[in-house]
Amino acid sequence: MNNQKSANRPPMIRVLVVTAMMSAVATVLMFLEFPVPLVPSFIKMDLSELPALLTAFLFGPLPGVAVCLVKNLINLLTTYSGGVGELANFLLGVCFVLPAGWVYRVRQSRGGALLGALAGAAAMALISVPINYFVVYPAYTLIMPMEAILGMYQAINPHADTLLKCLVMFNMPFTLVKALISVAVTFLIYKPLSPILKGKRV
Repeated sequence: MNNQKSANRPPMIRVLVVTAMMSAVATVLMFLEFPVPLVPSFIKMDLSELPALLTAFLFGPLPGVAVCLVKNLINLLTTYSGGVGELANFLLGVCFVLPAGWVYRVRQSRGGALLGALAGAAAMALISVPINYFVVYPAYTLIMPMEAILGMYQAINPHADTLLKCLVMFNMPFTLVKALISVAVTFLIYKPLSPILKGKRV
């Protein structure tokens, strides 16, 4: 059984090459962020977790985490956030791809992939609240008063009068939708891409 599993594993050099390629794609997608309605303008949408999720399904959770790490290290070279945004993005990405990749490794079926991806999406959305509350927004207040930040939320919903309410009402659903979009796209492209990226004949 162990010999059969070893035979089915792709060569390490392929894992490294594909992980590097996915990291490059994730880096590009991280730069292609865009505003969306119903959230303050400083909250941007990007699909940079998509390559990390795909990699986690292909090769396991750790290569998926590696994609999250590399894209943020590269982005750190061109940002002025002092690394706070990159740290938060990395932690949320790990919350997403780690359970997704682990569940799929244990239960290698379409149902297992869906269960893992949904668990990762939910974890990413939930963890976004404490990460933003204790890490990201305290750093934002160094350049913008909290009153101004809350004002941008209250312009959309006047009931968002505390930071915690803002994060629960806006950031958490936004993060969940962002993750679910990556899940949907991954399910569309995984089957045709998987044999190519794993080096199997199609």
